[in-house]
Amino acid sequence: MFLPINKEEMNKRGWEQVDFVLVTGDAYVDHPSFGAAIIARVLEAMGYLVAVLPQPNWRTKDDFLQFGRPRLGFLVTSGNIDSIVNHYAVSKRRRSKDYYSPGGKVGLRPDYATTVYSQIIRQLFPDSPIILGGIEASLRRLAHYDYLQNRLLPSILIESQADLLVYGMGETTIVEIADALKSGLNIADIIYVRGTVWKTTDFNRLPSDAIHLPSFAAVKKSKVSFASSFKIQYNNTDAIASKPLVEAYNDVMLVQNQASLPISRAYFDWVYELPYERHYHPGYQKPIPAIEEVKFSLIANRGCMGSCSFCALSFHQGRIIQSRSKESLVWEAKQIIQDPEFKGYIHDVGGPTANFYIKACKKQEEQGACVDKKCLSPSKCKNLIVSHQDYLAVLRSLRGLPKVKKVFIRSGIRYDYLMYDQDETFFNELVEHHISGQLKVAPEHVSNRVLDYMQKPHIELYHQFVRKYEKLNEKYHKKQFLVPYLMSSHPGSTLEDAIELAEYLHKRHLRVEQVQDFYPTPGTLATCMYYTELDPRTMEAVYVEKNPHRKAMQRALIQYRHPNNYQLVAEALRLCRREDLIGAKPQCLIKNKKPFKYRL
Repeated sequence: MFLPINKEEMNKRGWEQVDFVLVTGDAYVDHPSFGAAIIARVLEAMGYLVAVLPQPNWRTKDDFLQFGRPRLGFLVTSGNIDSIVNHYAVSKRRRSKDYYSPGGKVGLRPDYATTVYSQIIRQLFPDSPIILGGIEASLRRLAHYDYLQNRLLPSILIESQADLLVYGMGETTIVEIADALKSGLNIADIIYVRGTVWKTTDFNRLPSDAIHLPSFAAVKKSKVSFASSFKIQYNNTDAIASKPLVEAYNDVMLVQNQASLPISRAYFDWVYELPYERHYHPGYQKPIPAIEEVKFSLIANRGCMGSCSFCALSFHQGRIIQSRSKESLVWEAKQIIQDPEFKGYIHDVGGPTANFYIKACKKQEEQGACVDKKCLSPSKCKNLIVSHQDYLAVLRSLRGLPKVKKVFIRSGIRYDYLMYDQDETFFNELVEHHISGQLKVAPEHVSNRVLDYMQKPHIELYHQFVRKYEKLNEKYHKKQFLVPYLMSSHPGSTLEDAIELAEYLHKRHLRVEQVQDFYPTPGTLATCMYYTELDPRTMEAVYVEKNPHRKAMQRALIQYRHPNNYQLVAEALRLCRREDLIGAKPQCLIKNKKPFKYRL
């Protein structure tokens, strides 16, 4: 049974007042791949009455008033994606489709949705607690660079006028907050919960062991200050190894508590075994496109030890891997099989990175993730435990279920971690059983200097992976393609680096259909580099391409074969004095077109 999304459905349940109204920028999809659904179901399981207000019309007050004042408070999220990333491509052009809205329709949520919703609620219900959560709140929890406005913005907690912010995944945090509110504790006194950000004007309330970041005024004034601040934040995301952080806004002090502790496997299983409908609310006339990719997929893990510079995952979920049990995943698969639309194919078994299923090392269990070094970059840590045995056991069990024809892995294989495994059993079975025509991996670039900025492995390891992949395909008589994800204009990437990448593709006869331009999203190391033109790890200068035309040239070089890119590629090659790559010789990227002469 879906949770109520309007007053009529609330009345049918016989509820006079709900404990929480959960406001979300997404359509209501009751599936564990949607954060709002998880939070709502967890609270329901704990005995709280929850109504969901999906995509309210922010231009009027009516939607926000229909449930009345909740007994304990409002929970506000932009949805599964930051609303600005959802609305705008890297070119800052409006996207034509919103996968989290009925029929993919755009315009059903505002820009900066979390802030807009919260401000409206504050006007209508001045005394009601407002708690922010979700990816938008999590990544914008402290002062951050906003790509759309091309400037630093204050913490979303300041702008939204909310009382409390939950960062990270939030299932345990929100229950602790709910219990505190239920006991009669004032929202202003809930300052002790892990995984939260709160504000105060009383300096006596600040944690004694807190690290004081540069003030918002300081980071707005100086990019060096912002880079220094970000480095401190970057090194204090772990639940065990971190310290509380304090950021000043004139007389208001913003406090980020330590992150929530990683959840246990038992709790992880319990959360995903709650009674989700696994579909969108029946009130929608058109389907929600986002459900299609996840409806027959299984989330097996969370957290990421990879720490890619351009990805905010470790900032949001942390670096410590948490995973579900084989038994729980098999149980969920059996639920999927019963769906009338199931055709025998489990589309994915994974998470942020599919083959991260166990903790990186034994040290993490007691001391947390290392502050001063990473698990996989610039090379494999000597303490890293590399094993696919447990993950492979899950896949084998799923393959053996009745009515299951194939179990695919689409969420991404971390190829360096795969190559570090001395036991080749998983690699063999991956190729034999779990690839749907093509395997997508992310080398991202070929320049080792750029890869260092990305915190990705050097290209030589990718070469080894490709050779192994091709051999295994021959062994199992498969014709499965390898699709590399590549990125243009990442901080540190020059036009010369883009030419090096184009030459690499040319020599190997690779045609790239999709290219990701670097997108400066809040909370990433690379975004800090982009804004400050400094590497916060070393405070050394970083080349950052911000000129739209030169960025277009970098992108065009990766797709140099496309006729529409000819002029951009030719211009880039001449600009870098690489005319040797223009002509009819085998090493040339493009031919030398003679200028067209008009006859009079």
